[in-house]
Amino acid sequence: MNTQQMDIKSGVTVPDEELDRQKEYEREVRELLHKRYPDALPLAFVHSYGCQQNVSDGEKLKGQLAQMGYGFCDSPEGAKLILYNTCAVRENAEDRVFGNVGALKKLKKQQPDLLIGLCGCMTQQQQVADKIKQSYPYVDLVFGTHALHRLPELLYQTLTGNRRVFQVENSDGVIAEGLPVRRDSALKANLPVMYGCNNFCTYCIVPHVRGRERSRDPEAVLAEARQLVEHGYKEITLLGQNVNSYGKDLSCGVDFAGLLRRINDIPGEFVIRFMTSHPRDCTRELIDAIAQCEKVCNHIHLPVQSGCNRVLQAMNRHYVKEDYKKLIDYARAKIPDVIFTSDIIVGFPGERYEEFLETLELIKAVRYHALFTFIYSPRVGTKAASMDDPVPAEEKGAWFRELLAVQQDIGLALFHSMEGQTQRVLVEGESRSDPGRLTGRNYGNILVEFPGDASLIGSFADVTITGAKPGILFGELKKRF
Repeated sequence: MNTQQMDIKSGVTVPDEELDRQKEYEREVRELLHKRYPDALPLAFVHSYGCQQNVSDGEKLKGQLAQMGYGFCDSPEGAKLILYNTCAVRENAEDRVFGNVGALKKLKKQQPDLLIGLCGCMTQQQQVADKIKQSYPYVDLVFGTHALHRLPELLYQTLTGNRRVFQVENSDGVIAEGLPVRRDSALKANLPVMYGCNNFCTYCIVPHVRGRERSRDPEAVLAEARQLVEHGYKEITLLGQNVNSYGKDLSCGVDFAGLLRRINDIPGEFVIRFMTSHPRDCTRELIDAIAQCEKVCNHIHLPVQSGCNRVLQAMNRHYVKEDYKKLIDYARAKIPDVIFTSDIIVGFPGERYEEFLETLELIKAVRYHALFTFIYSPRVGTKAASMDDPVPAEEKGAWFRELLAVQQDIGLALFHSMEGQTQRVLVEGESRSDPGRLTGRNYGNILVEFPGDASLIGSFADVTITGAKPGILFGELKKRF
């Protein structure tokens, strides 16, 4: 590690000595597995729930497991190790994990040498780790988000100690550079640029399980981006709980707009996406960078959560809807074909129907191409979980359905307005419903389906839009690249 990087990230970046220690554990596990399974490669089933950051973490988990001598399978059956990388954002995500873990009890009884592990955001919560310890005795390994780089050591302890291993440490978080990555795609790559969040929205568990904001050294990000381009990746998605805050904790003068410009300058044929943005930190300088960088896609996911200023204040969002709308208007002036998507929470504690209607009015004014909509889900440890919440679930459900109906009409109208346009599409694969057709995403991150030969997969193509249905565009191939 160079001196500059140590100065920037002192106390946050995992030291090289610790990473070398984990490599020794990788070697120990590899030798142990070879002795235990001399005739066949032991298989691991790794499943990540939730956001793209979790998916990215899952790719690092698989990278480390591959170094330790594991192969991989697509289902729990036949695996010697099952590892669930969990999500804690909503209650139903946790319920799904517990349901799937419960289903493994029978499998564990049939295969006593099967190892079962849980990690990620859900297990970073002490009450969840305690529940697993008490109610799921067949789970062997539990560790939180801050111990991902210690997987070799923790797995070695599990394999050799004849005991269950729990590692859930309180921490503001670290950055572990140079971990091996086994990517799920040879076409599209996730590239984390920062971790954690400082916003502490009253409904959100993320700062409690992911730690405080910490940005990667820009030179490390750029080096990884160059490597991805050299390996032929066509789409790079920059990840962070709040990418707009990138660089605020560094002393090198590179903010997110500057990082976008530097990655955009890397030679090669690829596009850049990013998520997620926070409206408070989305600046005009960032919008200017998006407008001026030809490789940065014209899609901005800008979660507003509510169109009511009182509710936004109760959520601790640090902006008002008027400023949010000005940001939208500025972006549309600078990027005429910009695609906006957003998140909406329905039924936040104390929200009244009249306030919900303000959200509907904002949706009608902004006209998003798509929304990710959720009924409020209380998270233990957040401030909102202790707020009065008098509105019945049935009423919140009615509001939710009303919102979906409004957004469906807006989205479909916007999709139909694209008919006749020719758009650049990254071709990702064949249609599941019709093998004679291809699918990909345009620069606005909208799914496009069109007839074409499988030789186009992995390349860019110009497609003329001929029709639309909710969530999907249809077209005809105009030109391949």
